[in-house]
Amino acid sequence: MALGPLPSNPLVKAQSPSMTRPMRKLTVPAAGGSLRVFCPAKVNLYLRVLGRRPDGYHDLLSFMQPLSLVDELTVSPAPPGIFLDCGQPGIPKGPGNLVWQAALEFQRAAGRKVGVHMVLEKRIPAAAGLGGGSSDAAGALLALNALNGEPLTPASLQSLAGGVGADVPFFLGKGAAVARGTGTELSPLELPAYWYLLLNPGVRVSTRWVYENLDLKALKGYKILGERDWDPEQPGTWVHNDLESVTLKQYPQLGQLLETLEHLGALARGMSGSGPTLYGLFPSLEAAREAGARLRETFAGWMAAARGLTGKEAEATWGEQVWMV
Repeated sequence: MALGPLPSNPLVKAQSPSMTRPMRKLTVPAAGGSLRVFCPAKVNLYLRVLGRRPDGYHDLLSFMQPLSLVDELTVSPAPPGIFLDCGQPGIPKGPGNLVWQAALEFQRAAGRKVGVHMVLEKRIPAAAGLGGGSSDAAGALLALNALNGEPLTPASLQSLAGGVGADVPFFLGKGAAVARGTGTELSPLELPAYWYLLLNPGVRVSTRWVYENLDLKALKGYKILGERDWDPEQPGTWVHNDLESVTLKQYPQLGQLLETLEHLGALARGMSGSGPTLYGLFPSLEAAREAGARLRETFAGWMAAARGLTGKEAEATWGEQVWMV
């Protein structure tokens, strides 16, 4: 198990990771032209809030795994300017979209007014705790760097990504990771290819509101997971999210759904990020689909089953193992 050193005390700031995750590398077609990038969702299997920083952000310790549920981003050279198309209603096409912001920051960092036309096909629900916007932004950075001859080094790209959003650096790499600090300090983590049944009831949860209402004093008595405290084959013994204490209190129906997932045989269940997306871990696609079919009798929200990515899969296959309802 490749797991970097973890803080043993919530008051001790996590050290910089001693290991680095492999960064994704996109290959430009020999004939040039467009690049199609798969932008995976993620789930927080473990999320502890260690304290509030002087800058107002929070120090975190989180285990994150990317999923086979993906958005698709097609990036093409264009006349000067940043152009973004997305057919899904409600998704911004300008500076309000992290993809657009990522392209602007790339231009500044590379010192080039490169023109780009991007087409975004969304499958990951927006504002769901699954990191869709951050993943799309990471895809844009990877594609722009590849299409322009890689003017930015991996370290520069990682730093640039952290300025776009705290979760963006995670999506530059492959496989699961331990995230520390605000989420930008990453080290590799080996996890099985769990199957996830994902549920989104459609309520809107403000991440800022969740953190503002988090009682940090109440969290200090909880033990921080150490390297020997968990078994990836027994996720039910360690899956945890501090933010559930706020979101589930505001939306009790989410707690009821978590109980239902447990009754349907989930190995573990939890909430990703600040919510509202919930997940249940299952040993196979068949088990996840069976649970989903039973749940669909009473649950009218968004539902999908997706496989956890280990980092060993070919990127061309990332979007294949998904069951949508």
